[in-house]
Amino acid sequence: MNIETFKRPIDRLLAGFTITVMALLVVCVVWQVFSRYVLQKPSTMTDEIARFSMIWVGLLGAAYAVGQRRHLSIDLFTANLKGARRVMNLLFVDACVLLFSASAMVWGGLTLVTKVYSTGQLSPAMQMPMAYVYVVLPLSGLIICYYSVLFVLQTVSEQLLTRSHSAAVIAKGGR
Repeated sequence: MNIETFKRPIDRLLAGFTITVMALLVVCVVWQVFSRYVLQKPSTMTDEIARFSMIWVGLLGAAYAVGQRRHLSIDLFTANLKGARRVMNLLFVDACVLLFSASAMVWGGLTLVTKVYSTGQLSPAMQMPMAYVYVVLPLSGLIICYYSVLFVLQTVSEQLLTRSHSAAVIAKGGR
């Protein structure tokens, strides 16, 4: 199974969006410094936008790192393993990531967003509903779940393909 067909569009969208939010963060911080020290009148909105952008960049960046398998926990133990132990460890790590992101990030995040939205909590400077800021938690959790499911399917399909290829070679009497 080639997961790249399903993974590449999400990678591109996520990378593009995260880069855009990071650029917004940089612009806000530069403007904040400029308005504070040059104009002597600090902007209150850019401080909030920068803070919220940092939250979004951190969580979406973590989702992107999981999708690229660059997250430390994903390859820490599997790098030195071979054969069935490697496969079992890959499946275990992907299942743990899936379980955590589904429970803590998606379910917990949706609970948080719902509670914050129902209380009507607003950000101090922009008067924006804080639920809009927190919606990145279940969103990034869903993306991590998506990647984890793809990785589990890839690992299982590679194992099935390897076994069927080995069985075919043995049946032919070859190596």
